[in-house]
Amino acid sequence: MKRPTKEQIRDLPIYEGISLENIIVVINKADAISAIAELRTHFCLGFDTESKPCFIKGEVSDGPHLIQIATKSKVFLFPTKFYEHFTAIADILSDPTIKKVGFGLKEDKKSLFRKFGIKLVNTEELSATVMRFMQVKQRVGARVAVAMFFERRLSKSAQQSNWSIFPLHEHQKKYAANDAHTSLLIELEIERLSH
Repeated sequence: MKRPTKEQIRDLPIYEGISLENIIVVINKADAISAIAELRTHFCLGFDTESKPCFIKGEVSDGPHLIQIATKSKVFLFPTKFYEHFTAIADILSDPTIKKVGFGLKEDKKSLFRKFGIKLVNTEELSATVMRFMQVKQRVGARVAVAMFFERRLSKSAQQSNWSIFPLHEHQKKYAANDAHTSLLIELEIERLSH
């Protein structure tokens, strides 16, 4: 399959993704306990983080400001300003029996370790997996992968927004959730097509 051009992607119908009622923002201990208990029951999760962008030269991000973890039916958003309520998330992220799939995981690994001392283990970098699977020459990001697998355009309009604010806007929740959720769906689709 050929890699779609920017123009071809622009012309695709928008990717609707997961609905707002299936996006859970975890801000207190009770929410965290039930979210983490649910995440423990899965062997593969979609994963991503968001950090407030840096616009000043030499500025270092103090992110991540948001951790997103997706199952097939739900996405849990963990704003890191409430990290003391969900420190057990570290157990999920460093659990070698639970696979975490996503795009651009190298930066996520660095920032999680720098800010919280979390070691992200058992990960799969989908940009390389999709590149091999689709036999394209360049690495593939989430937007191109969604176009290739689902013939939809993944909106990136919230990418540069301020992820350190709270509460998050609806468009931020959808964007962040879709980033993690599409990763899981692409992984599942590759598995399905490989068998």
